[in-house]
Order: sequence, then C-alpha cells, then structure tokens
Amino acid sequence: MDVVSQILEKSAQEAEKYKPITVEKHLELEIDLGTLLAVDTNEFDTNLLKRNADDYFLKLTRDNTQLLINQLWELPTEKVDEAIMVRLPTPKTLLPRMKPVPRPRPLTKWQKFANEKGIQKKKKSKLSWDEQLQKWIPMYGFKRAKADSTKNWVLEVPQNVDPYEDQFAKKTVAKSENVAKNELQRLRNIAKAKKVKVPRAGVTNPEVSSAKDLQAAVTVAKASTASLGKFQDNLPKEKKAKGVAPITPGVSRKRKLPPASGEHEKKENLNIVDSILNKRPKLDIEKAISKQIQHTSENSSSSSKGIGQRLQSREKQNRSKLAKKPKSGNGIRKGGKKGAGGRKRR
Repeated sequence: MDVVSQILEKSAQEAEKYKPITVEKHLELEIDLGTLLAVDTNEFDTNLLKRNADDYFLKLTRDNTQLLINQLWELPTEKVDEAIMVRLPTPKTLLPRMKPVPRPRPLTKWQKFANEKGIQKKKKSKLSWDEQLQKWIPMYGFKRAKADSTKNWVLEVPQNVDPYEDQFAKKTVAKSENVAKNELQRLRNIAKAKKVKVPRAGVTNPEVSSAKDLQAAVTVAKASTASLGKFQDNLPKEKKAKGVAPITPGVSRKRKLPPASGEHEKKENLNIVDSILNKRPKLDIEKAISKQIQHTSENSSSSSKGIGQRLQSREKQNRSKLAKKPKSGNGIRKGGKKGAGGRKRR
C-alpha cells in the first residue's frame, strides 16, 4: 500500500506541473493579438488574495497567458526552417512610447552622389600588394606608415624648387593639411545634416554667420592695420558693409565736420529754428481769456466768503460776552452799597 500511495503522490505532483489548457472565466478576456495584449476585467478573489498573494497572482498570470496562447494557435501557421511561425494581425491597441520614433538618418553628400550615379559600395580588402617591397601591406595603420617610410627613403627634388628645401617636411605638411581638409568636410556634412548654418570659406567665429556680419568683419579687419586701411586693396566683388562707418586717418568717427560755407551754415541754423517753432503749440486767445476770468472770479468769491465768515465769528464772540452773568461778590444789588472787600452793608 505504501508503494501505491507513493506512485499516486508522484502522479499528482506531475499533474500539477502540467495543468490543462482549458481555463474558465466569468468574463472573457479582451485580447489584442497584434500586440500580444490580454486584459482581464474579472474581480479578484479576496479570500485567496489574503491567504497567499504571490501564489494567487502566479496562477492568475498562468491562466491568462494560457488563454492568449490558445488564441494564437487559432491563427494560420506556417513552417519556416523547422520552426512553426504565426503571422500576427494588425494591432488594435496603440501603446505609448517613452520617446518618439527615431527619424531616418539623412544621406551624406557622397551617398547622394552614389545613388544618382548608381555607384554600389564594395567591400575593400585590408591588404594591398606592393610591387616595390614585394609583400602585402595594410591599407592604413602604423604598419602602412612604416612601409611608406622604408619605401620612400629618398625623394626627388623638382627643378623649379629651392634645392635646400626639406622635401620630407613639405610632404608631412601637405599630409596634415589634407587630413584637416577632410576633417573640415566631415564637420560640414554633420552641420548640413543637422541644418546648422556655417560660413562657406574658412573657419571663422561661429557667431558670425550671415553675409552682413562677414562684410562688417572685413571692414573692421581692414581698419585694424597701422595705416587704418589706407593701403589695403579691395577684394574681388567686395561690397561695402551697411551700418559700419569707414575709418579714415585724420577724421573723427563720432562727429562729421560740415563744409566751410556760410550759406550752408545759415541754412542749417534756419532749419533748427523752424523745427523748434513748429514744435511750439498754438495759443488760443479766447480760451486763455475765459480761463483767466474764471480764475479771478473764483478768487474773489473765495475772498468774500472769508470776510463774511470772519464777521460772523466776531458777532458770536460779542454776544457771548454780553450774555455772561456777573460773578458773585462783584455785582451791586438793590438796597445795598458796595463796600470795601466786596461786602454789603445793611
């Protein structure tokens, strides 16, 4: 009996591992196969959730995943490289993105030229055969530079060049200039792809980008010499900068001297006087007279009111003095005479 019970327990444990594919729900799940999304709108079982939340959520997830897989098996399948594939339908739910969809990288100048001419990119080999050294040399790197130094250990001096000039140094400078030119072209391609304006010729201040700023910079640079630009020649097709006063020796930049002519000076003075007189407001005589009359009448009425108020106050003071009774001991009564000390005699 012990052996039978052990076998039954093992079979029960294995049966728990492999649960059935049929799952019963009160409400059907909302499944979107295009995005492999399943939404469960059923309520939680509070009793099972309080007992063991981890086991409850694990079983719930397993059941919902099983329902999603059952829906996938209902789609038409095909076998590709010994694997069963399913074509998902168009998604119904729009899932939000944290960042926008990346835009395609714009083509470089060379890529556009290659597409127009139909040039296809071919993979180059990393080694090239050198006939002089009779060995394979890498296309770039320190081994390539070492091979060039061993191969070109002597250089021919041209006829129209100084014989004492160092041709090796000249070659090194030309190579560094070529590297700088390629780097400048690479930076221009990046700026063009990002739609950043850069000057056409030379490396100038990045703040000076427009044609107007460049013309102003040329004018200031010419005037920065010892002769203040007197002996500087104009560039081909050069235009004068607008808004920048030309600097000439002996002439102040702040003030322009007028020509020494009496008529011109008289005309300027008359223009100044006319401008001042035109700005003066016109005088309305009738309006001014009416304002003055009104002002004087207000002053006279206010002064007459002040005099009347003073007379009234004085009359009130006099009445109050007359209405006061004489103090005791100072007045004279009937049938008595005033004596010394203010006492009455009988």
